[in-house]
Amino acid sequence: MGNGALSGAVIAVAGAGGPAGRAALLRLAEAGATVVGADNDPERLSEAVDAARYAAGGATVTGDTVDLLDLQSTREWAAHIEKDFGRIDGLVHLVGGWRGSETFTKTSLDDWDFLELLLIRTVQHTSLAFHEALQRSERGRYLLISAAGASKPTAGNAAYAAAKAAAEAWTLAMADYFRKAGGPEGPTSAAAILVVKALVHDAMRAERPNAKFAGFTDVKDLADAVVDVWSKPAAEVNGKRLWLTEKP
Repeated sequence: MGNGALSGAVIAVAGAGGPAGRAALLRLAEAGATVVGADNDPERLSEAVDAARYAAGGATVTGDTVDLLDLQSTREWAAHIEKDFGRIDGLVHLVGGWRGSETFTKTSLDDWDFLELLLIRTVQHTSLAFHEALQRSERGRYLLISAAGASKPTAGNAAYAAAKAAAEAWTLAMADYFRKAGGPEGPTSAAAILVVKALVHDAMRAERPNAKFAGFTDVKDLADAVVDVWSKPAAEVNGKRLWLTEKP
């Protein structure tokens, strides 16, 4: 573990209990990072952390049950990571969720209320809680996972696409903070967006063995792409949408 590409890095993963979070915990640990996951479901989080720690050969993988809808709780999570490990080099934001409708006319604004909290408010809280620590790092990265639909909304996905677009805009504003903080020499930290059409994992394939999942990104490939962002200079990825699927 000590010779991995992310050896010595401390990386937080928000939404670590889901399939994408599990894949990210493992891949980051394999790359040598100390990984701290957060989820609001303690049982799901514990299973994800234990699986990554075991599969990565005893790597340092820990988990905290955090309510990312509470800014103070999110700030306290960031503070204790930096206190315990001395630094924070990354925040991977994997909090997800989807609601849609058959048509634009049938769109429920209750869906917007739900998605605004899940997809926007959590991004606001993690970015505000972590940005200063990431700027202090020599290789800080804030990574948002977004959807192609944010760039080309469909009639039935109005609430989801609008929420994702807002989360992207917020992340790009954070990227501008890093750009300005870097001064004439350019940013040392970066905020970037990884764009997928949708995600697929082994359990989905097992449930639907005949489905093609065309254009979907496997969570393991997403995890590889997350790690790869640290191999590029901050100026190269800061404020960029990094497409893992075809642009719409």
